[in-house]
Amino acid sequence: MTTIPKIPRRIVTGHKNGKSVIAEDAIVNNVSEDFPGLVISDIWSTDSMPVDLEKETRIPNTAIPHTPVNGSYFRYVHIPPDKDLGIMPTSAGEPHPLMHQTQTLDYIIILSGEIYLILEEGETLLKAGDIVVQRGTNHAWSNRSDTPCIQLAILLDAKK
Repeated sequence: MTTIPKIPRRIVTGHKNGKSVIAEDAIVNNVSEDFPGLVISDIWSTDSMPVDLEKETRIPNTAIPHTPVNGSYFRYVHIPPDKDLGIMPTSAGEPHPLMHQTQTLDYIIILSGEIYLILEEGETLLKAGDIVVQRGTNHAWSNRSDTPCIQLAILLDAKK
């Protein structure tokens, strides 16, 4: 069984002398761990549409992303089990302690493990291969399993 790393390798392509080349091949260095084991690696960001292919917009890595106006944000997230984060199950009617909202359209792909997507009214269990289209809703992630969940998220700035 292949283990997925907490921090991914990023390969960036580019052009040199009119030919396509590998411009960068390295482990991602824009990484945060705001809670032990909850590792967020920000892979790439843009700040315009259409995108300037020669520009990389580096922005601070934070638990709650601040997607640039007219931009995008690409992140890799390693989410440990709730019990490893010290998150206890909430009582009925109480919001999840990591509930948050961003003004973005998010495409989220579950790569491995499983996780619950929690909304203000309802929740659903997601497994590897599932895809979420998250449209600016108040939400949280709850990993109630014994293994980490890996997800990729692409966030696009949305109209307010």
